[in-house]
Amino acid sequence: MIPEDRIPALTYDKTVPQVQFAIEKIREALNSKGLNGETLNGAGSIAISIEEDPSKPESFAIAKTGRGDVTIVGSDAAGAMYGGLELAEQISIGGVNVIEETEQSPYMPMRGTKFNIPLDVRSPSYSDPCDAAQNNIEEMWSLEFWKEYIDELASHRYNYISLWNLHPFPSMVRVPDYPDVALDDVKRSLTIRNKELYTLQGTFFDIPEVMDSLETLKVMTIDEKIDFWKQVMDYGKQRNVAFYIMTWNIFINGTDGKYGITDCYTNEITKDYFRKSVEQMLLTYPDLAGIGITTGENMREASTVVYNPNNVSSEIEYGKVKDASYEEKGQWMFDTYGKGILDALSRQPERKFRFIHRKWMAGPADVAETFGPLIANENVDFIFSCKYAQAHVYSSTVQPWHNDFVENMGDLKTVWTLRNDDVYHFRWGAPDFVREFILSIPYDVSQGYYYGSDGYIWGREFLSLEPGDRRQLELDKHWYQWMLWGRLGYDPKAPNSRFEDIVGTHFPGIDKKALFDSWQHASMIYPITTGFHWGSLDFQWYIEACKSRPQNAFTPTGFHDVNRFISLGTHRGTGYLSIPDFVAAEESDEETEGKTPLDISEMLHHHADTALLLLDKLHHGGDKELRHTLDDIRSIAYLGKYYAHKITGATELHRKRLQYGAQELSLAAEYWRRYASISLGQYKNPLWTNRVGFCDWREIYESVLGDIRIAGGRQTHRSIDHTPGGLVVENQGRDRYSFEVQQGGKYVLEIRYAMDGGMSEQTLLCNDKQQGHFTFWNTGGSETFACDRKTIELVRGENQIDMDEGETVRIASINLIATEY
Repeated sequence: MIPEDRIPALTYDKTVPQVQFAIEKIREALNSKGLNGETLNGAGSIAISIEEDPSKPESFAIAKTGRGDVTIVGSDAAGAMYGGLELAEQISIGGVNVIEETEQSPYMPMRGTKFNIPLDVRSPSYSDPCDAAQNNIEEMWSLEFWKEYIDELASHRYNYISLWNLHPFPSMVRVPDYPDVALDDVKRSLTIRNKELYTLQGTFFDIPEVMDSLETLKVMTIDEKIDFWKQVMDYGKQRNVAFYIMTWNIFINGTDGKYGITDCYTNEITKDYFRKSVEQMLLTYPDLAGIGITTGENMREASTVVYNPNNVSSEIEYGKVKDASYEEKGQWMFDTYGKGILDALSRQPERKFRFIHRKWMAGPADVAETFGPLIANENVDFIFSCKYAQAHVYSSTVQPWHNDFVENMGDLKTVWTLRNDDVYHFRWGAPDFVREFILSIPYDVSQGYYYGSDGYIWGREFLSLEPGDRRQLELDKHWYQWMLWGRLGYDPKAPNSRFEDIVGTHFPGIDKKALFDSWQHASMIYPITTGFHWGSLDFQWYIEACKSRPQNAFTPTGFHDVNRFISLGTHRGTGYLSIPDFVAAEESDEETEGKTPLDISEMLHHHADTALLLLDKLHHGGDKELRHTLDDIRSIAYLGKYYAHKITGATELHRKRLQYGAQELSLAAEYWRRYASISLGQYKNPLWTNRVGFCDWREIYESVLGDIRIAGGRQTHRSIDHTPGGLVVENQGRDRYSFEVQQGGKYVLEIRYAMDGGMSEQTLLCNDKQQGHFTFWNTGGSETFACDRKTIELVRGENQIDMDEGETVRIASINLIATEY
């Protein structure tokens, strides 16, 4: 630690928690520099103050006096905090003698996250039947988790969290007239993992076979739960991070039929229960900033629908059940949520509250009429919400889906849903894309946005094969991606040079320009591919697994084969030509506008090849996070090469040039194998997702090879060589390999082998101690060699590694790559 007398004098109001948070970051920045004898031009004074200016919320100015003292003036507590965070970042980057004066105000007033929260199997979110949710239910009841999460968001300039749940009331409030609905404890189902329960309607999460096998994760009374969420919301308030509760309707999970509550929209008991639950939510949580609704996800006359265990998909048979009309749905929402809010505000006349009405199954004009009393209430900020890019922000910076909605909004504003159901595994970072995307959002009608996923829970990371002593926050792992959407929403003019500096500060000693450029080039693989191959909703396309639900892929597994790459259209905002349109124009010798499929392929090759070339200049130097980041960038680049060859192969196939198509698809298969190999060395497999089911990179490879057969060709892709720079030992006809290392620790064991189909799992012994298993799988042929990896622990000096290759595997050599030194 730097001695106290060497730290520049800090003047601030110790009673303001937002400022206190910024001061902590400034101290960390000063300590990181060791000061090195530096002073603030001989003065060494930093002062943070607040000069209230309601016309400029969350704004700040950093100035330097003639003596070199630094002053930060915020228009409010949030502005003072952001100013302090800006100063801390400047110090971290360049030290105390290069501080720059600046004035900043938020571009978008609301900058939030979409968090599908798995409160309990009895209070599920839409995404609960998936690995991400099941690994995070207990974390949702950890104050430590929320403090870390909120601090991270505040650092990135987010100012609210929207918690999405089908029916949160039983887990968060005790309703006086319905006390027995309140749920004690936190529970998870032991059988839900084996159930593909995704439906477009959000039903069947509480079928008997799920609810009959509960395990208790945490013992808590409802009063303790209420106290917990009060603490969480209070902590958020101290970081300028507000909380919103968002629901879909009508869902009654957790009520167990008590008091006659059903999900029938004509049930008067249900209406009364919801109205009083909404009122109680406001009365219970004084720091709750707002509530948001979705009209009509499950609003029918019948109280139940029949569960068919052989057909749990988005194609559910509801029989002759009358669906509520738009008018009936809107009226139900006002009679419950609208009146519940008004009831609470009549008891808290000074309370300011925000109500968010999603566009889904509702029109602006109808909503404005039905919710007139709520809109007219001076204490209610009534805004809309609309999916801005369907389920894929990573598709195009130009999004056309909102145009009709904007024209009919009247005087009301909207907060945009920015859905990321693309990037789950890999660290993403392309500031140019995010900046252009945010600046393309229609500003005049915008209140802001919330960024997040429906098919993933951004809680604690659970996929890493090297998790460390404790699971890190997903926001820590994906810090760059989340920072970009928060910071550029606050200040889209922030230049790339600042992000290069941030990357360089995060990874000291790296060539920051090369890492920044490599990262950005690889990350562009996502929007270019998804912009060309446009499955607009989450269950229609997931790029990291090249699949969707089977009914959207027209294949039994959901894999998007070469035929689907021909038949599926492009995103309207991209100007890309589909394969059929391009080939038809080519055959009729017509001129076309826009980028052709071959142009798209070249774009993908360019970004992937540039990223890979730059990666050759970068070395992790023993930094575990940097090693994983570089591997993620390499994985994305290989995925880009796969899609580049696949798009060309699909185009040649539609041109009826089968030989060329088969050649391209064989090259595509080679790059899928490379992509899967790097990824499997870093992440658990398969990933069970709520939207597209199980994603198994090894199984998908068999479908990738099937594309070659569709084109009438045979697999001919090249063998894969070892990663350069390691210690290679050739197979000398034995199952034991010897390595001598200068330092003990973690090493990457990379095995080069050939295997024609199938899968074989072998026990891995290091120095006669088991270190897990190594999975051999299809390399593409008995003469085609590929490399797979596993991280192992070695001791200093001589090490013996035993590997039984079995009858179907041909091991060529083993490469040992140092990870820490």
